[in-house]
Amino acid sequence: MTINLTLHHCPNSRSTGVLALLEELKAPYELHVMNMKKKENREPAYLAINPMGKVPAIVHEGALVTEQVAIYTYLADVFSEAKLAPPLGDPLRGPYLRWMAFYGSCFEPALIDRWLKREVPDQATTGYGSFDDVFNTLLAQLAKGPYLLGEQFTALDVLWGTALGWMDMFELLPKRSEIGEYVKRVHSRPAIVAAQAKDQALAAAQEA
Repeated sequence: MTINLTLHHCPNSRSTGVLALLEELKAPYELHVMNMKKKENREPAYLAINPMGKVPAIVHEGALVTEQVAIYTYLADVFSEAKLAPPLGDPLRGPYLRWMAFYGSCFEPALIDRWLKREVPDQATTGYGSFDDVFNTLLAQLAKGPYLLGEQFTALDVLWGTALGWMDMFELLPKRSEIGEYVKRVHSRPAIVAAQAKDQALAAAQEA
């Protein structure tokens, strides 16, 4: 079988979530593994692929896709037989795209500003308003559960579940049962468990 999808990956990074998504999708893929501690992602060979030097990045049939939200949206649509994305015309397609965009445009920027203790003098110019507004908006959606779109598990939950997992582990978020229970549900899925085991094995090999 010809594999025409490559994930450029560093263990214990944002690309771990994309690894989990590929496992959920049962998509054939190859891994190009780099050691971030050795700055292999900043070497010329990788910068020629992604000048930002960031992971995740995928190359599918010669097309480069970067940025988490773009990668999750793209992969779930390409491997549509896994049914991890509402199709065009489905009433849930709009909410699905909303929560994809909300992660990258509101939640993570608000979290990073809070973590770095960066003052936001004018909420109207931040693009996300305030951390409290962003956080409470997420909590209200999670309370409808069990997943972000209710009963339907989607690529959204791979993105949010893996991201919230590391945020919670490093105590970057206020402790809330809604988040803990949601993360536990997502992380108990066999594909997520398998991806995290693979990622930890790669990390251990780099440490050896």
